[in-house]
Amino acid sequence: MGLSPCPNDTFIFGALIKGLFSPRQKYTFFLEDVETLNQWALARRLPVTKLSFGVFPEVATSYQLLPVGAALGFGCGPLLVARREAPDLGRVRIAVPGLHTTAYLLLRLYAEELGPVVPLRYDRIIPALLAGEVEAGLLIHEGRFVYRKYGLHCLADLGKWWEEKTSLPLPLGGIFVRRDLRPEVKKAVLEDLKESLLYARRSPEAVWDFIVKNAQEMAPETIKKHLAAFVNDFTYDLGPEGKRAACAFFASLRERGLLSAELKDFLFEG
Repeated sequence: MGLSPCPNDTFIFGALIKGLFSPRQKYTFFLEDVETLNQWALARRLPVTKLSFGVFPEVATSYQLLPVGAALGFGCGPLLVARREAPDLGRVRIAVPGLHTTAYLLLRLYAEELGPVVPLRYDRIIPALLAGEVEAGLLIHEGRFVYRKYGLHCLADLGKWWEEKTSLPLPLGGIFVRRDLRPEVKKAVLEDLKESLLYARRSPEAVWDFIVKNAQEMAPETIKKHLAAFVNDFTYDLGPEGKRAACAFFASLRERGLLSAELKDFLFEG
């Protein structure tokens, strides 16, 4: 299993990784930046993995989305920030958290012309801005909650832009299983993730140390803001609205020529 060190992922996987219940499968866990996991998925490296919705069009023939563990929602999208208030996006260097991330594809939907794009690990974007290595940056995860204290300006809330455009939650990431796994294995993985997530909801204190240990921003209030934004009803069950949001995202990519084929059977529902 692959997961990111972000609080929403460590909340979901914490009880499973800490052995707080008896799982149906045996697992080896890899904690990596989501863009690393996206790149691994291109090579079909992991049977079960967190992925960005942004990379899914490239791996849809190999992976299916699980209806549990997804990061969708309102008010939780990536923020485009800069050191000054109104730079020309067609000219400035823009740091993005990976070329396969949902955030980057959303930026491409938002802005028709972009200056040079600089892929960086998500926690390196604010330092790169402050060092003058780039003039603008696309923030995800904890960075979106702390940028103001560094004197940065928000140029666009891409989640809000998406919500106004579609009236749907923004699909950011999810837990995916390889299509070639046996159906009974996929079902067992799904049940283990459900149990881990429900354990954390019942007893958040049992996984809090694991969440803090792996968080990039250690302040408890920042971690709690992150969990409130990215762990919600869609995390526990994608549901019809979550599925519509994913379909709308894929349709937007097709409209802009960023996706050629219609994605069918992308959800494993057990």
